Amino acid sequence: MDIKNFTSAISQIAEEKGIPTEKIIESIEAAIAAAYKKDYGQKGQIIKAKMSPVTGAVKFWQIKTVLTEDMIYSEKELEEMKGEKDEKSFSEAAEGEEKIRFNPEKHIMLDEAKKIKKDIKVGEELETLLETKEDYGRIAAQTAKQVILQKIREAERNTILAEYKSKEGEIISGIVQRIEGRNIFIDIGKTLGVMPREEQVMGEFYRPGQRLKVFILKVEETSKGPVVFLSRVHPKLVSKLFELEVPEISQGTVVIKAIAREAGSRSKVAVKSEEEGVDPIGSAVGQRGTRVMAVINELGGEKIDIIEYSDEPEKFLANALSPAKVLEVKVMPKNKALCIVPEDQLSLAIGKDGQNVRLAAKLTGWKIDVRSLEDEATEPEEGAEEEAGPEKPGDEKDENPQVGEEKKEKKKKKEKKSASAKTAADKEKEPVESKEEKTKDNKNN
Repeated sequence: MDIKNFTSAISQIAEEKGIPTEKIIESIEAAIAAAYKKDYGQKGQIIKAKMSPVTGAVKFWQIKTVLTEDMIYSEKELEEMKGEKDEKSFSEAAEGEEKIRFNPEKHIMLDEAKKIKKDIKVGEELETLLETKEDYGRIAAQTAKQVILQKIREAERNTILAEYKSKEGEIISGIVQRIEGRNIFIDIGKTLGVMPREEQVMGEFYRPGQRLKVFILKVEETSKGPVVFLSRVHPKLVSKLFELEVPEISQGTVVIKAIAREAGSRSKVAVKSEEEGVDPIGSAVGQRGTRVMAVINELGGEKIDIIEYSDEPEKFLANALSPAKVLEVKVMPKNKALCIVPEDQLSLAIGKDGQNVRLAAKLTGWKIDVRSLEDEATEPEEGAEEEAGPEKPGDEKDENPQVGEEKKEKKKKKEKKSASAKTAADKEKEPVESKEEKTKDNKNN
């Protein structure tokens, strides 16, 4: 065997698959052991092979587990179990009693094992050196090939799983490879990531060859290998993009405290400065808006509102409703808040289809009620009148006559208007009636 070509092939496989060289050598040793057992071993044997990567020499050992009498079934117990028709009962009994059916190819008794190795203990493995063989048949070679491919595939799966499992919650750049139904498969390096329909931005179009930044949602191990689930709608995608574009956020000088997002439409980001003299909003926006524009372009034109976080609920709620100006914030029980805005700012505070106040509620975690200054000025008076009734029943007698007089006056005004309307209509009808009467009189004459 040419050792130089052999080692170069191993290093090439390790580089291409991203597998450690030791794992590849272990898979080759397992394959050689399987080939040895196929041609020269016995059924039930456990054979171990060790190969030197420098010289290429291979040594073989047979592995046997050391047992005692109380760990194996006696001949009587085996005869009783042979009489049982159900094979499952045998396996269940074996598991329950924790006994083993003795196999001379796999097991060895403690007395015999001590003759070979004096300090061996129960449960340990005894290694017996076997004669080295170099000639193998076609079937043994095919078995070795299958073992090598299987072991390398398993090592590759484990490497991918460990690597991307550690990257959960991070963003990664990938290229759209293909679109199958509602799922989009993205090449993220060593494997393909899957972006399901629910993790795609509504209104965003994807095409093969397009480069995207995606959020690694989770990594799951399946029978077909590890599956990496990706997302473009997760709120943390926005925060990770800001970490890439804003050095103050990546260094921890400015912290993103909360994010509320409606993917593809609008997001609100609350930032706070951890050091005095650092403007959190200015840092996130950048000079002439270069930093925030880079994030907006990556998100396909999604609007982003950057507000300043505050530990005071009133101030934070007022900031969350930006760009609308809030005059007053009233904090009420059960995590509710009433925000009063000018009449001309009411539609801006609510937003299109209530989007602005909805995002503000998500951002702050409060239930927000937005009212204009005029509505707030009229509603308390009506409420006071409604509440005054049941509390002071004696006052209803004093108030009812006044209310009745007001109603009477309103009715009189309506009656006057209707009467005047009738008189005007009658006046219009009078000349017509007089003409008709004259024509009737002339005919009679």
